[in-house]
Amino acid sequence: MPRKGENIYKRKDGRWEGRYIEKYDSNGKACYYDSEHKAKYAYVYGKTYSEVKRKLTEQRGNVQKVQPTKNKSSTYGELLDCWLHSMQLNTKESTQARYTHLIKTHIKPHLGAVQLSQLTTDVIEIFIEQQLTDGRLDNSGGLSPKTVTDILTIIKSTIEYARYKELPVICNLSKLSIKKKEKEMRVFTPSEQESLIGTLTNDMDHSKFGVLLSLYTGIRVGELCALQWEDFDLAHSKLKIRKTMQRIQDLGNGSVSKTKIVITEPKSQCSIREIPLPLFIVDVAKKFASNPKAYILTGTDQYIEPRTMQNRFKSYVKECNVEPANFHVLRHTFATRCVEVGFEVKSLSEVLGHANVNITLNRYVHSSFELKHSNMNKLASQYKPSNM
Repeated sequence: MPRKGENIYKRKDGRWEGRYIEKYDSNGKACYYDSEHKAKYAYVYGKTYSEVKRKLTEQRGNVQKVQPTKNKSSTYGELLDCWLHSMQLNTKESTQARYTHLIKTHIKPHLGAVQLSQLTTDVIEIFIEQQLTDGRLDNSGGLSPKTVTDILTIIKSTIEYARYKELPVICNLSKLSIKKKEKEMRVFTPSEQESLIGTLTNDMDHSKFGVLLSLYTGIRVGELCALQWEDFDLAHSKLKIRKTMQRIQDLGNGSVSKTKIVITEPKSQCSIREIPLPLFIVDVAKKFASNPKAYILTGTDQYIEPRTMQNRFKSYVKECNVEPANFHVLRHTFATRCVEVGFEVKSLSEVLGHANVNITLNRYVHSSFELKHSNMNKLASQYKPSNM
């Protein structure tokens, strides 16, 4: 159990949190960062008290070890290394792998040798533009706006870190951003959805049941692949989303080409949720339910990874003669059908695991032309001119 002065606390969500002073001066005293003389704290998290205590011990020992030198010869590559180290105890393994991959393959090769005193706004703007137009490693064009946005996020974070460490950075990136091209999201039409359901319910197996479940709950492919029967409460017709599965770079392997499967908590606290299940889904689930520890896509202790599930889904789509689609179309379709039948948006946002309803409305809800046409006719019938 935590003792007074340890700075370890149990959170309301059941996890444990520990904090430590992130910076000390040459005399070993805490450095302050505001006029109220409050120490600058950093945080570590874990599922147990022991895990957090271990992380705190490690991080407190590293506070003085990872200090970029405060001279003009420091390079941006050195800063990247220090920033990445400072992030590793407070970020998920998948996030850390993503940062490491982008830094090694895209940022360091171009900016790693640049001295901090020479890292100007123009240098970074030119680099970002180059990534958008010719950033792919196979020289086939530019990186996606999403990837370049992630790269820019890393650069901005490292610059903030450098200022906190009182290093000589001169660039101002506050107005630099990436314009994302809005592309129309694919949604199954009612007839396409009906065809897909016909394929899924014909000789249904564990994988087909998983796709059907996703169509009627909007869960992500990683969440589906991580589901075990212990996550279902069929007696009360509900499903608990507590984890997700994804393939990430294996940082311990030393090769950027090696990957591994990890099962972790979902992308945010909002994604940890309970979802009510339609009664017919409960009836189908009861036919497949088995050992609580068994994965629902196999019925055994062996899982199916997201990439494999994507391929199986595409084969089902091809089988029912529907236009090609990726797994995420199921999520878009679920959200759209819910709105079409009058689903209350706040409830829908919680079912999808979104932080707020704006994400639900702006990203996932796509009204069909038929629905728009119907609404226009309703308007006309109510406010039609009397002389027409």
